[in-house]
Amino acid sequence: MAFAAEIPVRFRDLDGMGHVNNAVYFTYLEIARTEYYREMRGGIESLDEFEFILAHAACDFKAPIRLSENVLVTVWPTRIGDSSFTFRYEIRGKETGTLFGAAETVQVAYDYQARKPIPIPPELRGKLEAELAAGPPQAARA
Repeated sequence: MAFAAEIPVRFRDLDGMGHVNNAVYFTYLEIARTEYYREMRGGIESLDEFEFILAHAACDFKAPIRLSENVLVTVWPTRIGDSSFTFRYEIRGKETGTLFGAAETVQVAYDYQARKPIPIPPELRGKLEAELAAGPPQAARA
């Protein structure tokens, strides 16, 4: 099942061209990923509870985002490996549905004390598998 985070565009997000700076798209992805993970895991109160690190992020910029927009960042899993999993994202205008960006990140389950990748913990794997089975959002299927 897909998760959507509503994010208002802030003045500080804009660059000299009057639209959201490309680097800020990655901040929007981080916000959605964090909220999604917190919801999936039943709420997280501390950084110690995060079980993964970000290994890869890529974004295709489809259209400029202006200050007047509110965006919805939708995130859902597309692949689950032994120690890594992939999320796909769409950044759309809340009111217009305009596709502003399509992105993908790869997360790796990680032991912060040993400083090395680990197999995805069983509880997290189960939740990811359930989310993967629900499939992508309607907009992504089109």
